[in-house]
Amino acid sequence: MLRINRQTDYAVRVILALSKKAKNKRVPTSEVGHEMLIPPSLLQRIVADLANGGFIHTQAGRDGGISLAHDPKDINLLEVVEFFEGEIYLSDCILKPGECPFERKCPVHCQWVRLKNLLRNEMAAITFQQLVEEGSLIESNLTGNASNALSPVSVTNGILLPVDILA
Repeated sequence: MLRINRQTDYAVRVILALSKKAKNKRVPTSEVGHEMLIPPSLLQRIVADLANGGFIHTQAGRDGGISLAHDPKDINLLEVVEFFEGEIYLSDCILKPGECPFERKCPVHCQWVRLKNLLRNEMAAITFQQLVEEGSLIESNLTGNASNALSPVSVTNGILLPVDILA
């Protein structure tokens, strides 16, 4: 099963939480952890990793906290995921070129490469600014639609997302 680990998911949440804040606004780490339901035991390590990766700035002290190092439109999902997970591969046959005896004549190998590139390109196209905007659309639809009826929400990348899945 292809799946990101919990640490990566939490890192994405930290970047998303900071993306929702005013530009250059420093926020206490504990506030982000509380907002995004990240256990304090993992939060410090994730914040340190994000700072080492150049995604966020940290400042210790009474007026300290964390802030984005770049504008949310300049940070994409692929960058964060691959920083924590390494480059995305769907199969060992594309991870270790030359090891598979069927590599040059295998139609499955060609599809693994195509699908890997497709996934990476899609993730690279998703900026945190886009995620903030889509989150606002989803929230406004949730608060504006008090009934339990299934109603689609159109998000900025053209995907229709049923609201009741999010509840």
